[in-house]
Amino acid sequence: MSTLYLIGTPIGNLADISLRALETLKSVDCIACEDTRHSLKLLNHYEIKKPLFSCHKFNEKDSADKIYALLSEGKDVALITDAGMPAISDPGAAVVDILLKKGAKISVVPGATALTSAMALSGICQPVFTFIGFLPPKNKDREALVAPFKNIRTSLVFYSSPYDVKKDIEYLSTVLGDRIVHVIREITKVHEEHIVTTLLSGIEGEARGEYVLIVECGDIEENKPDGTVEEQLRRLIDSGIDKKSAIKQVAKLNALTKNEVYKVAMTID
Repeated sequence: MSTLYLIGTPIGNLADISLRALETLKSVDCIACEDTRHSLKLLNHYEIKKPLFSCHKFNEKDSADKIYALLSEGKDVALITDAGMPAISDPGAAVVDILLKKGAKISVVPGATALTSAMALSGICQPVFTFIGFLPPKNKDREALVAPFKNIRTSLVFYSSPYDVKKDIEYLSTVLGDRIVHVIREITKVHEEHIVTTLLSGIEGEARGEYVLIVECGDIEENKPDGTVEEQLRRLIDSGIDKKSAIKQVAKLNALTKNEVYKVAMTID
């Protein structure tokens, strides 16, 4: 059986592609692309002419079946996404899983990733970080994803689109409290930018390009307010603050979700 090659492509600058990646793209029989129209820009730039077919998050099972059939016919296949490494917050993981279970031969041709590039740009010296990726669109799903990480002692890394970045930062402030966040956009492109701000301060101006958010580890124990959550709520409510505002404030101070604090608030007369 032939080989499926997982090939990393540039995350912005088209020159950021390895010689091995170019050689492999030229040698395979066909290429599975996240978006064939997008991939053509890269392939045309390097004068690579190969049969293309779509492999995106909505057709990964069908794509895996098609790739397996091609491999069985003795054809080598490349899998690429719009930018970076397949399967890293991009389509590909399901394809790899299915094909591995079928016994297919899979090889990786590594390339650039926004994750490691952003970490290098951040200057954060902590040797351990946690990559979470894109936040789900629904708050319920977001809470289920992020809440387990709120008290771990590492930086948290997220991807975000220009349409979501401001609301993502605002949401993270409600779950994690106010922490330093590195907002890095347009990596390797002309308008590459690195902003250091806080989750509560957010960012100003029009959002453009793809973003990486690196939320630094919070001083969870050092900054923890006095008293239990119930005691903090009672103090705020007794001072004249309405219950809804008190819940929001205590959640931020304790790096808790509003739902967690709400449950405690419901026990207070």
